[in-house]
Amino acid sequence: MDFRSVAEAADQTRNTLHVASDNRESARIHVPELCKLTSSFCFILKEMAALFVSPHPDDFRSLLALIAAEFSSSSPRTLTEEPPASLGARSRPILVLDAGDGDAVLSGAGAVSWYLANQGKRAGVDPKQQSQVWQWLSFADNELTPVSCAVVFPLLGMTGVDKKLQQSSRAELIRVLKVLDKALEPRTFLVGETITLADVAVATAVLLPFKYVLEPSDRKVLTNVTRWFTTCTNQPQFLKVLGKITLCEKMVPVTLNTNPPPNAKAANAGPAGDPADATANGPPKTEAQLKKEAKKKEKLEKFQQKKDTEAKKKTQPSTEKKAKPEKKELGVITYSVPTAAGEKKDVISPLPDSYSPQYVEAAWYPWWEKKGFFKPEYGNPRGVFMMCIPPPNVTGSLHLGHALWLRHEITCFLSTMIFKMRGETTLWNPGCDHAGIATQVVVEKKLMRERGMSRHDLGRENFIKEVWNWKNEKGDRIYHQLKKLGSSLDWDRACFTMDPKLSYAVQEAFIRMHDEGVIYRSKRLVNWSCTLNSAISDIEVDKKELTGRTLLPVPGYKEKVEFGVLVSFAYKVDGSDEEVIVATTRIETMLGDTAVAVHPDDSRYQHLKGKMVLHPFCDRKMPIVFDDFVDVSFGTGAVKITPAHDHNDYEVGERHNLAFINILDENGLLINGMKRFEARKTVLQALKDRGQFKEIKDNPMVVPVCSRSKDIVEPLLKPQWYVNCTDMGKQAADAVREGRLKIIPDHHLKTWFNWMDNIRDWCISRQLWWGHRIPAYFITVSDASVKPGEDVDGHYWVSGKSEEEAREKAAKRFNVSAERITLRQDEDVLDTWFSSGIFPFSIFGWPNETQDLNVFYPGTLLETGHDILFFWVARMVMMGLKLTGKLPFKEVYLHAVVRDAHGRKMSKSLGNVIDPLDVITGISLEGLHALLIDSNLDPLEVEKAKQGQTSDYPNGIPECGTDALRFALCAYTGQGRDINLDVNRILGYRHFCNKLWNAVKFAMKTLGDNFVPSEKLCGDESVSDRWILSRLSAAVGLCDAGFKAYDFPTITTAIYNFWLYELCDVYLESVKPVFAKSEEDSTSQRLVCRQTLYTCLEVGLRLLSPVMPFVSEELYQRLPRRRPHSDPPSICVTSYPDTEEFCWHSAEVDRDMEFVMTVIKTIRSLRADYNLTKTRADCEMTNGRFDGTGLIDVEKEVAKLMTKKGELEKQMEKLRGKMGKSDYKEKVPVKVQEQDAEKVREIN
Repeated sequence: MDFRSVAEAADQTRNTLHVASDNRESARIHVPELCKLTSSFCFILKEMAALFVSPHPDDFRSLLALIAAEFSSSSPRTLTEEPPASLGARSRPILVLDAGDGDAVLSGAGAVSWYLANQGKRAGVDPKQQSQVWQWLSFADNELTPVSCAVVFPLLGMTGVDKKLQQSSRAELIRVLKVLDKALEPRTFLVGETITLADVAVATAVLLPFKYVLEPSDRKVLTNVTRWFTTCTNQPQFLKVLGKITLCEKMVPVTLNTNPPPNAKAANAGPAGDPADATANGPPKTEAQLKKEAKKKEKLEKFQQKKDTEAKKKTQPSTEKKAKPEKKELGVITYSVPTAAGEKKDVISPLPDSYSPQYVEAAWYPWWEKKGFFKPEYGNPRGVFMMCIPPPNVTGSLHLGHALWLRHEITCFLSTMIFKMRGETTLWNPGCDHAGIATQVVVEKKLMRERGMSRHDLGRENFIKEVWNWKNEKGDRIYHQLKKLGSSLDWDRACFTMDPKLSYAVQEAFIRMHDEGVIYRSKRLVNWSCTLNSAISDIEVDKKELTGRTLLPVPGYKEKVEFGVLVSFAYKVDGSDEEVIVATTRIETMLGDTAVAVHPDDSRYQHLKGKMVLHPFCDRKMPIVFDDFVDVSFGTGAVKITPAHDHNDYEVGERHNLAFINILDENGLLINGMKRFEARKTVLQALKDRGQFKEIKDNPMVVPVCSRSKDIVEPLLKPQWYVNCTDMGKQAADAVREGRLKIIPDHHLKTWFNWMDNIRDWCISRQLWWGHRIPAYFITVSDASVKPGEDVDGHYWVSGKSEEEAREKAAKRFNVSAERITLRQDEDVLDTWFSSGIFPFSIFGWPNETQDLNVFYPGTLLETGHDILFFWVARMVMMGLKLTGKLPFKEVYLHAVVRDAHGRKMSKSLGNVIDPLDVITGISLEGLHALLIDSNLDPLEVEKAKQGQTSDYPNGIPECGTDALRFALCAYTGQGRDINLDVNRILGYRHFCNKLWNAVKFAMKTLGDNFVPSEKLCGDESVSDRWILSRLSAAVGLCDAGFKAYDFPTITTAIYNFWLYELCDVYLESVKPVFAKSEEDSTSQRLVCRQTLYTCLEVGLRLLSPVMPFVSEELYQRLPRRRPHSDPPSICVTSYPDTEEFCWHSAEVDRDMEFVMTVIKTIRSLRADYNLTKTRADCEMTNGRFDGTGLIDVEKEVAKLMTKKGELEKQMEKLRGKMGKSDYKEKVPVKVQEQDAEKVREIN
């Protein structure tokens, strides 16, 4: 079989155009000429156009035409009958156009699909794209189609099976698809940014392999092809023609269906029926082929008759089985009783038949808020528990991937609610961060998109007004999400880091630390984003790992830029013919080189001590310095030193007093205006011209990328404000070492000490407009006796809450009158982490001595993600100790990173970022796509994200409800391990809610309307009563221990097991016979069971409340109270169960009940094994043995066992004979020997 390359195929296209006139003479026109003709036939494609296609669902050539017709602006009539012979066209698809003076006839899949696709502007937007589309059409026709047919047709019974040929064809198919996979790696679609005819043609060419050949293991290798194919086939045009594609699970022969579907477009109904038509576009068949097909057809007819007979037998009444009931869809029931906001929900009306999140979650949260249940002042407190929220970005919204967020929320939900239920003064303080860079970028994009303006067009003051407008309009989304999640935050205390109270605290903190010399001015290297024109923090730098040469997109450059290569070149040694070879990944920075460094112990360079090397492009002489940081084994052992553009080189420059030469400005331009990465090419060429270039080779490396702008981060020398962290870092480390601050889990301690013990000073300047402007002023003195100052000289900088305050400080410092002082405030703003670092005490009014500050600071617990342990946690600890003399909290709980169901980190561009509200309320796939369009993603990323959504959520996301989401997040493994979050698991917990619902409804019916719960147990409880109370006590103990250890999966497991496996599956079933008896027979037993059942429900719901607040409140409100006049009004402020009150756990009772359940399981197993499921029998247990006399034919069972024993003895004899041969160990592979030995062990 000949598989030609794409280039060859492009020149040998076989599609033709026939123009049939009255005398039916045909003129052959090559495909490229068709492009010119399509425009002249545009008016023809109306109702009179007819498209003749094959009726068989797997005729991929006809499918190509049908899908292309769906993209056409005006679809033709589709006909499945044979086209008239007068048309002179041999094979379908055929498109007949009524041109008035004669029919215009297009035949062949390529020509027809091109014409139809061109009508819908899907054949390329320009000549270049049209050429690319034709190349892919040719690739599909010449490369994919032959090999696909060779593999698929034997499976469909259309050709004979030659296993060797089929295997080789399959291997060739995989090879061709790997070529396609490589081509699709950087692309969403084959040509351009939308689906074109190229995608339609190639997708239909691989349709049959995806349906019948490519198993999951194959698709895993062909990830890009599979992603692209899924995206294509989920487009509406494909779905209309193909239906929903079922991908192959195992490559096996397919039973043919000779009955074509009634609709020609129902193309996924089954495999091809008539091989003659399926290959209609091929060469005419020989007489021998026709005879062979006739025999095959006859066999198929007999086979079909047999299948029909079997089908009739199955429909006979005697063997008719009861059809399984269809699985019910999740019901949606809404709460319709008029209830004013903040008023209590109606709990008098009967409960709906089934659980519905919309019904259950309605009206409760406003009532909780109005009643003040979330306020620390509520109730009679015994102690204080305080947590402040890690302030979310004002630009942000929660999604299921926020390790910093959703795990945090659930931890806080549990902690605050449990402490409140334990009667402590509990405060969970909300807040929001102004997010300097993120907010400014969002608003700048909005300005440019809507008004075509930059922030510089507006000016600083007006731009800040725009940001405030945006904040007031859009910035409260995250608060809405938190309320929907049922968070127990005291909303009256909500804070924003740009509020006057917090802004005042930021100013005070800066001024105090500046006056003490802890904050100082210095010129050092910073992470610089040329796009943002600002320094950025380390957390805003993504580390992109490269394995070798890679082309990356860079903002401001039309072409991608090369990274991942090591360039070697030579510096000439001054005064000799020697040269020193150095290597670099950033060749353009050699313009700022001021030295070459070698290791002091490197014998190769000892003779060069005191020597200089010459810069090839200027008169600069650069010393050869000896420094321990050089790696002798890397390259030549000589390293170029650029102190102004590399962090390591900066330190070398400091140690050896080298010159610091800055070659770039803030925009990434050289002095001559050349862009930095254009200079890379120019410098490389200049080195080649001078003969000093040596080589380029691949080099694994890490490229720093700005997470906000996607620009390559540039180390740049800038004057900035720094915080001296040496002493503060030591205090923070000592606090943990001495046990005053606890970090959970403790495997993060190593990271903590590594950072704190080796801490560097913190750059707090940001070149932005949005944020806290630095309250520092540069001083100019109008006095001849005072020399002018420099920007980096801290003596000429003064800080103050106002210009007047700063002026007085400056006049006092220089001993001049205030009139002689001129001040210029720093244009920069403070790093967002600075205001976040003082958040735990600024929210309570610090530096003022307020009542809240005295009561709630220090806090009790901080819960956050381990990824910001240094960026936020460490800085809160350092600044808390520095400014208040106290630790901001006693414990730090660090949670895991949340990933999607496939283990991928959640990212907007992958389409796996899901709003929790969409999980709570449900959303369609179209709705998910619409959210992407409204986002800030680039068009390319939008398409990629759509593919991810279609793959993960083909039917959208079902309504799960808040309680199910909360329970799922708690149930996942915590304490530092990553979480692969699956929406299907969340849905499973919605079903758990329904189980609770039904259990409580049944119990309420059992309790009756006049039931009055008693204060204590009566002492007459049965074994089953005492067992369920024991299990309830065990669940209370597990929840208590899990809470103390922050082991939330233990809590959810204990609650889940108690409700589902112990209360519902065992106890409720065991008491049903008690309530089935007449009142006279079991009056006292009924009363005991009712009291036990009520206790389980009431305590079980209290255990559940912190995790599932809505459903537990809804059900709890329906239960009677033990003390109606004194019990709290809501379950969320009812005491949490503890082991002192519920101390009924009994290991002996547990063992007795376990024995009973083992007996029941054994009997059930025996009934199933011996087919006694329809037999009602009395069974006896004697000395732990089951007596089934009279139920089982013992002789028959013994005979069966003897037969089985004989078979095993034969197998053993055969194995021993095989293994006893003298050459067994030498000739038989070790793996086979191990398998034989294992078989012997199994038989024994």
